Amino acid sequence: MKKTLLCMAAIAMLFASCSDDKSENLSQDQTQIDMSDFYLYTDADVDEASRQAKGRPVCHSMVNLNRLLNENPGLDKKMYDIEYQTRSLISAKGKPGGGNGNGNGGGSGGGDPVDNLGVVNIPVYVHVVYSNAQQNVNDQQINSQINVLNNDFRASNNDINQVPSDFAGLVADSEINFTLAGTFRHSNSTSAWSTNDAVKAAYPPVTPSTHLNIWVCNISGGILGYAQFPGGPSATDGVVVLYSSLPGGSAAPYNQGRTLTHEVGHYLNLRHIWGDGRCKQDDFVADTPSSDGPNYGCPSFPTVNCRSTDMTMNYMDYVDDACMYMFSEGQKSRMRTIFQSGGSRAALVGN
Repeated sequence: MKKTLLCMAAIAMLFASCSDDKSENLSQDQTQIDMSDFYLYTDADVDEASRQAKGRPVCHSMVNLNRLLNENPGLDKKMYDIEYQTRSLISAKGKPGGGNGNGNGGGSGGGDPVDNLGVVNIPVYVHVVYSNAQQNVNDQQINSQINVLNNDFRASNNDINQVPSDFAGLVADSEINFTLAGTFRHSNSTSAWSTNDAVKAAYPPVTPSTHLNIWVCNISGGILGYAQFPGGPSATDGVVVLYSSLPGGSAAPYNQGRTLTHEVGHYLNLRHIWGDGRCKQDDFVADTPSSDGPNYGCPSFPTVNCRSTDMTMNYMDYVDDACMYMFSEGQKSRMRTIFQSGGSRAALVGN
């Protein structure tokens, strides 16, 4: 009887020990990496349709994400894991969370990431798909567009000195550079492409794991462009932009190349500055203030929403090209995590 009781006591202690270990691990995960604010689906389908009906050019990336989530089972889990890793890496560097200051615990903090990667160079393939001579943008425009990307992502554009003092300390050199690796030109009778990735199916991306693929074409419906977030299918990975949004194009006031800067931001895992969900939705970046929706035109400063001043000059808003001119330090931290070992775009590094 005594032997039986001792065995039962040992088993009870074993279960208690296992339970304590699991609870401790769970507690550590919950304390260190808070994913409670994470979301994927948004109301972008309705919101963007409303903006289009008002004649406002829009980015279609969040609508595209909704579609890809519906068409690709398991994509939600993959993107959750990418987000978890992003937050883990930022947390490991001692960067605070906090999202947009909405009380959420998982957003990217500000400050320089210590990732030992130096300047990351991303090789770029450009696919020009045209049905007429106007859509067949010339090499000078393409080179100018690459220059705009480099100036914007390296914080070396001429507009940086316009940043208000409230945000001047947050302007980030993301240390990301872009190099044109090749241009492909495709004549096609399609006068305007939809946003269902048909242009990518016609002209598939070239080595998308190691190169950023950009399709320059005419897009129907007043769409300026759309990008695929990290984790999506490799067969459609990359960015599509309206041909007339390139520098010198006819899509004024969106013709200085900032459409591509915005879309590459999505490609590198940035959300819209307003979080696509009004004041309570987060873009997962701590140093970008909350906002209830996109800004247009050239807003006066300060523009106040959600009891805070909007960072209207951020590339992830919808303002005119001439009036957007910064990424924040928090956005820099968020983008650079995907290049680190095991990151969703780590294969881009070193090419």
